[in-house]
Amino acid sequence: MSIRAENLSWSIGKTLIVDDVSLAINQGQVMGLLGPNGSGKSSLLRLLAGLRRPDKGQVLLDGKDIRQIGRRAMAKRIALVEQHASTESNVRVRDVVRLGRIPHRPPLSGWTKSDDEAVANALARVGMEERRDQYWHSLSGGERQRVHIARALAQTPTEILLDEPTNHLDIQHQIELLRLISLLSLTSIIALHDLNHAAMFCDQLVVMDKGRIVACGPAGSVITEALLRDVFRVDARVETSPYHGGPHIHYLADPLPQAVPLPS
Repeated sequence: MSIRAENLSWSIGKTLIVDDVSLAINQGQVMGLLGPNGSGKSSLLRLLAGLRRPDKGQVLLDGKDIRQIGRRAMAKRIALVEQHASTESNVRVRDVVRLGRIPHRPPLSGWTKSDDEAVANALARVGMEERRDQYWHSLSGGERQRVHIARALAQTPTEILLDEPTNHLDIQHQIELLRLISLLSLTSIIALHDLNHAAMFCDQLVVMDKGRIVACGPAGSVITEALLRDVFRVDARVETSPYHGGPHIHYLADPLPQAVPLPS
C-alpha cells in the first residue's frame, strides 16, 4: 500500500471540511478524486501531502505516519500540484522547474548533471522544452499549469497529487496530460471535474460530497445515474464506452423553453 488515510477530519472554525475520510491507494495506481465544488477535495489533498494537520485521524506512507517523516524526506517523495499555484516573479520557465530539485540538494551544494537531466526530462514530458528560456509572465494559463506539473515531475517523486491539473488546458492538452499521468510509474491522486476523463484514465475513483466519501471503487461501479443525480445534481445516462470499456456519461439538456412570439 502506498498512501493510506485513516479517519481524517479537518475543520475551519466550526465548519467541518473533511469528515471522517478513509482511503487507500496501491503503488502505481491512478485515483480520481471527484465531487462538487466545496466537497473537500482540495483540503483532502493538502492533508495527504502533509501540508495540513488533521484534527483527527492519520495519513500513512507505506504504513508509517507522515508526522514521523522529515519535511525533506516528504518533499523527495510526494509532489503536490495545486490549483492556483502562481508566482509574482518574472522568472524563466527553467528556473520554475528547477525548484523541484530543492529537496534533492544538500545546503550549499552545486548544480549537478542529474539535476539538469531531471529538469530537461520534466519539461519534455509536458511539451514545454522549447519554452525553457521564456519568461513566466509571457505564458498562457495552460502553459503555466504545464510548467507547474514539470516542476513536480522534476522532484522525481514516487507519489504525485494534482488538484484540477487540466484547468486552463485546451482539450488536446487535457487528454495528453491525463494520458501522461496514467502512464507514469507513480502513485497518482487527481482531483478532477470531468467525470468522463476520470473514467477513461483512472484505476479507482473516490467521490466526495460535503466532506465525506460517498462512493469509491472502479469507475464502472462508481459512476451511476443515481450518483450523478444525487451528488452532482444532473440528469444523465451512463453507457459503456466502445472505445475504452468504461462508463461514458451522456448529459441530458433540459427542454428548450417554448418560443414566445414578439409583439407586432
